[in-house]
Amino acid sequence: MREATSQAESWPKVVLTGAQMLFVAFGALVLVPLLTGLDPSVALFTAGAGTLIFHAVTKQSVPVFLASSFAFIAPIQGSVASFGVPATMGGLMASGLVYVAISQAVRLKGTVWLHRLLPAVVVGPVIMVIGLALAPVAVSMATGETSDNIGYGPAIFLSMTSLLVTLLLAVFGRGLLRLVPIMGGIVTGYCLALLMGLVDFTPVREAAWLSVPSFTAPSFHWAAILFMIPVAIAPAVEHIGDMVAIGSVTRKNYLEKPGLHRTLLGDGLATSVAALFGGPPNTTYSEVTGAVTLTRAFNPKYMIVAAIFAIVLAFVSKLGALLQTIPGPVMGGIMTLLFGSIAVVGMNTLVRAGQSLTAPRNLVVVSLILVFGIGGMQFGGGQFTLQGVSLAALVGIALNWLLPKAQEGE
Repeated sequence: MREATSQAESWPKVVLTGAQMLFVAFGALVLVPLLTGLDPSVALFTAGAGTLIFHAVTKQSVPVFLASSFAFIAPIQGSVASFGVPATMGGLMASGLVYVAISQAVRLKGTVWLHRLLPAVVVGPVIMVIGLALAPVAVSMATGETSDNIGYGPAIFLSMTSLLVTLLLAVFGRGLLRLVPIMGGIVTGYCLALLMGLVDFTPVREAAWLSVPSFTAPSFHWAAILFMIPVAIAPAVEHIGDMVAIGSVTRKNYLEKPGLHRTLLGDGLATSVAALFGGPPNTTYSEVTGAVTLTRAFNPKYMIVAAIFAIVLAFVSKLGALLQTIPGPVMGGIMTLLFGSIAVVGMNTLVRAGQSLTAPRNLVVVSLILVFGIGGMQFGGGQFTLQGVSLAALVGIALNWLLPKAQEGE
């Protein structure tokens, strides 16, 4: 029945549906590079390439689109500031290889060991650290501190208006509007900035219509690698939830076929290849899963078409230049919500686990992860400095392993 349906689908329908899937993902896809100082055109290219790699590994069986991961926004900002873009790409490439290693361990041993190593009491607060560690960056952008030509008053107006529109669309939007609240907020803020004369179109005028994206080759430094590798833990665990979510929509068990080891492998290779070209890490997109739910577009071919569109658009350099004209306060307003929402995902992970956080063991693990990760604690120096998310994750894993398990009823 499914094969007959697939064969009956015309290519115009496949092309149009694929283009729609890219449109749904577009706002978030380009937001990550804009927030982290990377090239949006490179992100488009690596999202398309990563999606094609994922579908090659999983044999075109899962209707998902891979693009820029929000979990890495704060770590990339911190790493770029400390180590530069090439070293950050080296760290991200190593993160992708963590996925690959986990995928092979899952293939050999199943998933039980993964849940023992990374229970909710570790993963939850680590995700919270990812969201909150660089929250001051969002506030600085929202208040105009990072913009040379925008004062506090106009910056607050732009950032809060963008934030308000995003909130309204996310909460009250219906149909396709509910899937693109971020894009709605950015478009509103951008239009206001245009009316206020705060948009500089010089980069667009100077850019060619077509050109090769500004690819950046990775370099490898221990400090950047150690900083970035633990960040892969939370998205790797979240990947399981993504596969369950899309499986519940299509009524298939993707953890069995093609298998979690294959989906993790595809995600990991997509992330490493993205870093090889200078793009942000890839992850499966919940926005696209929402669009799949709404449109009942279960055919993975749609995602392959979306990936090809993304690669083609990457070479339209005026598009990349236009995206870079978006004022900082507009992005800052959106970031205040995004960073907070990542922290809420971490809180929800703890809540769903149903464990008492005031039990001495859990209290110690969660407290130290949060304070070490957000407070700026660091160990070592030079190339072997441990701080931020990497330190928080390692401390959490070590404490969870070393501390005795709580007794029943405790």
